[in-house]
Amino acid sequence: MTVESNSSHPLKPETSIDKDLQPYDFDASENGITSEGLAAQQALSAISSLQSPQHTNGLKQATSSFKDISHHQLAVRPRALLFTLLVIALTFIGITINNSFLGILGTLTTLVLSVAILLPWFQDLVQEWFSAQERTVLVGLTGLLVAIFGLFRFTGVENELLCWGSKINWDIAGTLADWFGALGQISIAIIAVYVAWRQYVISKDLTIQQNLLTVQQNIITQQQTIDSYFQGVSDLVLDEEGLLEDWPQERAIAEGRTAAIFSSVDGSGKAKILRFLSRSKLLTPLKRDRRLGRAILDGIGGYAEDRLEGVRVIDLGVMLAGADLSKTDLRWTDLSEANLVRANLSGCDLVKSNLSRTILYHADLNNSDLNGVRFFYGSLEKASPRSRNNPPDYETGEHTGAVVENADFRNAQRMSESTRQYCCAWCGEEARGTIPGGCEGIPNKLGR
Repeated sequence: MTVESNSSHPLKPETSIDKDLQPYDFDASENGITSEGLAAQQALSAISSLQSPQHTNGLKQATSSFKDISHHQLAVRPRALLFTLLVIALTFIGITINNSFLGILGTLTTLVLSVAILLPWFQDLVQEWFSAQERTVLVGLTGLLVAIFGLFRFTGVENELLCWGSKINWDIAGTLADWFGALGQISIAIIAVYVAWRQYVISKDLTIQQNLLTVQQNIITQQQTIDSYFQGVSDLVLDEEGLLEDWPQERAIAEGRTAAIFSSVDGSGKAKILRFLSRSKLLTPLKRDRRLGRAILDGIGGYAEDRLEGVRVIDLGVMLAGADLSKTDLRWTDLSEANLVRANLSGCDLVKSNLSRTILYHADLNNSDLNGVRFFYGSLEKASPRSRNNPPDYETGEHTGAVVENADFRNAQRMSESTRQYCCAWCGEEARGTIPGGCEGIPNKLGR
């Protein structure tokens, strides 16, 4: 048996790590990748991800930020510094000899040159401490205060207040210094609150960045775990000649590994594993040699299926009961006879998947794509859900169908007419109202 690969999904350097590492990228039998080759391929994938546009853009942004920092550093010409020192000396000379002309000239010139030197630094400081929105608010508040002062000054309100203030007992109200002291304390408290708020914002940004790094690290760790699982299962079921071995101990170990990894990966990881196992025919009941246990070829380059008496390498059983597989890719997967009780399949792409004899009791299929999904074998008239007591008849369709009782089919996409009629007949009265197109004229067989 071969583990199929999909040539339509080549490994591209432009994609992210999560998209690069697909199940079919680690085909042990077709591509002949050994454990050393697999490690090399993982390293190449990591290097490719670092060369992706996302990482390149991030590097460019980081580089530009460093350039901005170096660009905003004060660049003062030596001539300007020399002139500033000369006018400072001139100011001191004017003060020493008590020459008012030299003192005023030196003072004004020193003031102009000092402001010219410190202005770029002050601009950088304002941009660093205040965002564009905060600067806008600050200018607006300053303008408001100036406008209020102008109104008081030029509308005569100031004189009214002065006349009214002359009548106040200022000894009781306190001195002007006390008022300024209280105002200063209030200002200090406001600045302290602002600094604390800025520290909170910076801490919050750092926490978000750390969470993003943790999520990325978890994705990489999960992908490495899945890759190791793929390699281990491939080594377990394939011998040196490339033929599938199916001894009971090997099947038990393969099922144990699968059950263990399902409990440690998220929904997208489960979907990757299911696609790998399904395309590798490890979930399909294959026709066996009764004595050797090996799968029998079908004569056209594959293995013969035996739905009635065939043996699966890995039997999912209840591994996916209650699992969250929402918004995952499950196209062409063989989930027949799996127990998906209360599983979340909302938004799933289930195109061409096999759900015959699958237990979908109380499963959520809301907004899932059901184009070409197989819910039963045989004819629609005789098809019925699986039974604990009666074996399936794959010719007539009796007891080959999925258990869809109380399943949620709201907004299900591209449901075929035969699938709609089957689900209406066997989903129960409660779930009939969720099936797109309605169930008018279709009897409820489950209520018999």
